[in-house]
Amino acid sequence: METTQLGRTGVYVSAIGLGGMPMSLSDRPSESESVNVIHRALDLGVTFIDTADSYCKDESDKHHNERLIYKALQSYNGDVNGVVVATKGGLMRHNGNWSRNGDPNHLRETIRISFESLGGEKPIDVWQYHAPDTNYTIEESLKPAKEAVANGLIRFVGVSNFSVSQIKQARDVVDIVSVQNQYNPWNRQPEFDGVLEYCETEGLTFLPWSPFGGSRRHTNLENFRVISQLAKEKGVSVYCIVLAWLRSKSSSILPIPGASKTNSIEDSVRAVDVKLSDEEVQKIDRETAS
Repeated sequence: METTQLGRTGVYVSAIGLGGMPMSLSDRPSESESVNVIHRALDLGVTFIDTADSYCKDESDKHHNERLIYKALQSYNGDVNGVVVATKGGLMRHNGNWSRNGDPNHLRETIRISFESLGGEKPIDVWQYHAPDTNYTIEESLKPAKEAVANGLIRFVGVSNFSVSQIKQARDVVDIVSVQNQYNPWNRQPEFDGVLEYCETEGLTFLPWSPFGGSRRHTNLENFRVISQLAKEKGVSVYCIVLAWLRSKSSSILPIPGASKTNSIEDSVRAVDVKLSDEEVQKIDRETAS
């Protein structure tokens, strides 16, 4: 597996990560199936796993995905010392809906529970503020993360759904190593709002969420002629083409495709060997922009 540096930390992780969310929502697979997915990812050399306290059914199920990942790591027969688990906090799941909560008291508590859910024996590898809450300043909301770093509960801090100005504000509070924003061929805002360029310039890892454009597009990727044609030409899936497109956009990008089946992560890791020419990337750009 090809590796890439996480920010400028000196820590290297797999060039393709695993997104844990599909294994904990309402239509999630059985626990044993999910553990098999995580184990298969590890077998394939995946050493970066993305999760969140809110990857769950609802508030009564909070931190489900973190506990699942910890259980899978504990039961894996191989070496997991190099595995980096990046979690998030700041979203609520009341009645299964998503809402923001940047209350420092809440974030302080959820960091503590995330630390325990991930084993409670070593700092959280990466803790990300899931989305800025306008009811609180970024300084207020990130103060608990700064405290947690000082207290040994968190090793590195990232942000999610942040603009360039918000990232700069966050960096005034605590060191930031990663940014996780939506990015795919149909939502290319990071190319135009300066976030991707800022990550490249400042040496921050960019984690694109919703890499396949959401559930509707995910199930209809074959309908995009250019993507489908490139997949046939290169002998890979349409999903590999999209992941290769993401990786071609910037060396700072670390895709974290979600998976709830072993064949999904098996397919995703093949993308590290798929190379797209500038012309092929532009063809995808043109097709998905229309």
